[in-house]
Amino acid sequence: MAAAATGSNGLTGPLGGKLKRVDVGIGFVELQRKRRRVFGVKCCCSGSVVPIRGINGCVEKCENCRFDSKKSSHSYRVKVQASSSSTMPFASPKSRFASKQEQFFPRCTPRNSGPQSHDSPPKRDTGIANEKEWGIDMLNENVNESGTNEDGSTWYRKSGENSGENGYRCRWTKMGGKSHDGASEWKEMWWEKSDWTGYKELGVEKSGRNAEGDSWLETWQEVLHQDEWSNLARIERSAQKQAKSGTENAGWYENWSEKYDAKGWTEKGAHKYGRLNEQSWWEKWGEEYDGRGSVLKWTDKWAESELGTKWGDKWEEKFFAGIGSRQGETWHASLSSERWSRTWGEEHFGNGKVHKYGKSTTGESWDMVVDEKTYYEAEPHYGWADVVGDSSQLFSIQPREQPPGVYPNIDFGSSVPPDDESPPTR
Repeated sequence: MAAAATGSNGLTGPLGGKLKRVDVGIGFVELQRKRRRVFGVKCCCSGSVVPIRGINGCVEKCENCRFDSKKSSHSYRVKVQASSSSTMPFASPKSRFASKQEQFFPRCTPRNSGPQSHDSPPKRDTGIANEKEWGIDMLNENVNESGTNEDGSTWYRKSGENSGENGYRCRWTKMGGKSHDGASEWKEMWWEKSDWTGYKELGVEKSGRNAEGDSWLETWQEVLHQDEWSNLARIERSAQKQAKSGTENAGWYENWSEKYDAKGWTEKGAHKYGRLNEQSWWEKWGEEYDGRGSVLKWTDKWAESELGTKWGDKWEEKFFAGIGSRQGETWHASLSSERWSRTWGEEHFGNGKVHKYGKSTTGESWDMVVDEKTYYEAEPHYGWADVVGDSSQLFSIQPREQPPGVYPNIDFGSSVPPDDESPPTR
């Protein structure tokens, strides 16, 4: 069972270890995320499987993220003092078949003979891209064209506009191409939606596959609307990414979401899972800021092997006005159902005193009050002002002209992104 803890694939490591990267067959990347807070004490148990170390799921700290960290003037918003560099031990990076696609697309779409696709397999742990990184350029006229290149590869491009009730308008563009033998293929769709309620939406969906059987799908969306309960302007962004190897039992999926309103309320989160041959892993994390100084953050991740070994780590923190708590657990379970765990907690009283306590199944325990400053982040690195500044194309979407005396019917339902390759309609 030792291989499950320290195998050559680098998927696990000892408590407190720094796992910088991992080769998962369908990709290789370095993920360097700065954890805001590390808790617990060094593992001293003698089990053959050593639990992984927890990390914070902050999107803004990823090396490859598109966010710009912003400093805040809030008196409590400072970086955690006790921190260490760590990475999620399951990070899959740049796909090994990216170079194959880079070779394929120029052949498929030569200059001046068809759409120039910038499609490529998505990268893991890169969060939600800003709109300018997509290069969305909607055509102003209806287009339906296709062609064949000198090497036998084909391409197509279509665009159009749909309309509906309440001034609904959807402009869309679709494009794609195939290699001469059909073994490699790519598709991409852009759209923008609007109506008379002030709703605006910008979105992308792209997918592809190559001759080796590797496949991927990525969607991205940002929405501007008025909250029906508070009447505040809100911006919501989301991204779903997935990739699957054609030669190995390997693949991954990620769902990222962000929500902001004009008073500073912010909610962020992600749900991820993946598999590499005999190991599977999951991770969820979330952050909530109420705009008035209250903050909630949490992370829960776990993994298991085909042999039945399982391990995981989770933590949560809640703070307001310098007073709050942190708590968490690190655990692992062997094939024989033997379970090891260590739980810990902190109570911050706002007066420089911190109550620390914890215990483990191997007999460890501690309970003490210490003099310690309280460090946490009461405001997001990336907030309302930042997302507004990065959403100029979303704001520039023009709805249909509204006739005098005609008013929209207010729909209290939520917008649903397109779930197939057809142009979004209402």
